[in-house]
Amino acid sequence: MQSAAVAHRHFLDGGAAASSFPLSHFKPTPSTASPFSVRMSLREDAPSLAVVGVTGAVGQEFLSVLSDRSFPYRSIKMLASKRSAGKKYTFEDNEYVVEELTADSFKDVDIALFSAGGSISKEFGPIAANCGSVVVDNSSAFRMDDGVPLVIPEVNPDAMAHIKLGSGKGALIANPNCSTIICLMAATPLHRRAKVLRMVVSTYQAASGAGAAAMEELELQTREVLEGKRPTCKIFKQQYAFNLFSHNAPVLPNGYNEEEMKLVKETRKIWNDKDIKVTATCIRVPVMRAHAESVNLQFASPLDENEARDILKKAPGVVVIDDRASNHFPTPLEVSNKDDVAVGRIRRDESQDGNYGLDIFVCGDQIRKGAALNAVQIAELLL
Repeated sequence: MQSAAVAHRHFLDGGAAASSFPLSHFKPTPSTASPFSVRMSLREDAPSLAVVGVTGAVGQEFLSVLSDRSFPYRSIKMLASKRSAGKKYTFEDNEYVVEELTADSFKDVDIALFSAGGSISKEFGPIAANCGSVVVDNSSAFRMDDGVPLVIPEVNPDAMAHIKLGSGKGALIANPNCSTIICLMAATPLHRRAKVLRMVVSTYQAASGAGAAAMEELELQTREVLEGKRPTCKIFKQQYAFNLFSHNAPVLPNGYNEEEMKLVKETRKIWNDKDIKVTATCIRVPVMRAHAESVNLQFASPLDENEARDILKKAPGVVVIDDRASNHFPTPLEVSNKDDVAVGRIRRDESQDGNYGLDIFVCGDQIRKGAALNAVQIAELLL
């Protein structure tokens, strides 16, 4: 039997050995353990960068994505908390020392990528913008603020068209919630064709969405349960291994939790449609990395499954895995460490008359496309 530790590493490396799907369908990406020496992007005519929260999982993924996509920069600052200051990282063959995040960190910084939590973003995001930096923030701090674009580059790039690099004016741009990004990457191409009236989403969210400590606890609990021991429950209040439960976000007075309401509110803002009906149920499942979602769509005009499949095959950032004959559809393991969002189980909703409804199943790496990759793609739109 594969040990939990080996399984953990296997997930983080993309799980290629367990996949029967040809991974050449996905864009190749280096492992998150990469020393970031794949390509050199240092250029004098390029923007200066800062990565806030560089020591965290998403911060490290920022570096991986920047290198993987040969993002041009003339300088890069590694910023984190006081306790992380002094750590050294080698990025594209150059050594950098992590600096403490302060109000003076953003002088001469053109683009600041933030992934250090909402409270840090609320404090330092406006400071950076006032210094002339364009802030791409991965937290929920500014997502619903009027005047702050909430952007998925493949979906609504026009929302940030007014923000220009080098204009001397700083700005805030928000990265949507990971579940929203993964959902709308697949739903939007269909929405453009037939207009979605109502969307019902059920999510199956991995441990990585709750951070490295949750992943470590899942690994530990797996060993403990298999050895007949009582599982350690520090991150979550209940056993996670071999179990699933409602997402751990706080439950609101309306009975929805905050994660579910993010899907509702963010979809309306990104699609610029306050009348779109969205409901969600978000579940935490014992998977190391990458989220899965079941999405039911009701359309204003007919859209059959064959046309939907063709639309999704042509959609940027989407790969279709929809092999009914071999019962092969998207899995979290196959999309871990991959850029593309995978979609399958594309079928007519038999509960609706005509071709006015579809069911689809979507999987995406929430650290990559659900966080770091989407943020870097936003930064690319500024170039």
